[in-house]
Amino acid sequence: MNKDFTFIVKSICFDENYQPSDNTRITTNFANLARGESRQENLRSALRMIDNSFNALAHWDNPKGDRYSVELEIISVDMNIAGSDQPFPSIEILKTNVVDRVTNECIEGIVGNNFSSYLRDYDFSVLLLDHNKDKPSFSIPDNFGDLHGKLFQSFVNSNTYKQNFKKPPVICLSVSDNKTYHRTDNQHPVLGFEYQPNESSLTEQYFKKMGLQVRYFMPQNSVAPLAFYFFGDLLNDYTNLELISTISTMETFQKIYRPEIYNANAVAGKCYQPNLKNLDHSLTQIVYDREERSRLAIKQGKFAEEYFIKPYQTVLEQWTADYA
Repeated sequence: MNKDFTFIVKSICFDENYQPSDNTRITTNFANLARGESRQENLRSALRMIDNSFNALAHWDNPKGDRYSVELEIISVDMNIAGSDQPFPSIEILKTNVVDRVTNECIEGIVGNNFSSYLRDYDFSVLLLDHNKDKPSFSIPDNFGDLHGKLFQSFVNSNTYKQNFKKPPVICLSVSDNKTYHRTDNQHPVLGFEYQPNESSLTEQYFKKMGLQVRYFMPQNSVAPLAFYFFGDLLNDYTNLELISTISTMETFQKIYRPEIYNANAVAGKCYQPNLKNLDHSLTQIVYDREERSRLAIKQGKFAEEYFIKPYQTVLEQWTADYA
């Protein structure tokens, strides 16, 4: 990256005592759990679900289903902009670590998993909404996602990233409820059956600008496919335990936040259309306010506009144009 920007990486433990920092987007999966009266019980329940899911998938040499435990770190990436004394909170991701209770070793997992970004909030909840206000048909602004995509790639290619993480990130998201997914014959021992969407989504296109490809897989014991965004070769660049750490973590969050899809009582068939109005699902014991999340996304997008887009517009436009 050029002299205009440098990255600072900070890490804190995500456990039952986790308290979100002032810079954390409160719509972020992990921060949402850590609020309100039930915060500690929410966190305990989610971490227990992750461990149970991990052991169910890593079942070999694990007769009692209790061999492994997943430890999570929240990685906050701040961006220093030349000439500013205030770093901007650019992204937050999760890093998994796997504790093997038989060998007593801690195995590094995958970085990425959850993906949180104020700038993405700005793109989707401010820029895209304003662009389509009072228009008869939906359209995408020119260069939509260019700045975000280039900033993300410059972080992943930076020395700061390479000093902190051994492998490129994998981000795991929900499937889109306005697409149809078809199961293929391709089956991976951990990721499960591969699905393919009928068309590309706006999220796919946005993440493509971040340099990420996507594949959809439905792991064993799951009821719906997950979207895996990655660089390189998802199936061969990561070990089974690394992949399981991502599946168990992110499917747990999806069961809490999108129970209609990921805690449905029926398993996705060969042709699958996710449905957020599906009444045939079970709820976890964890409370979550989805409407608040939509409202806060706009507030967070306006924060990015006020403290990042507007003050540094000229620098950012120049940098985006020059970035190779």
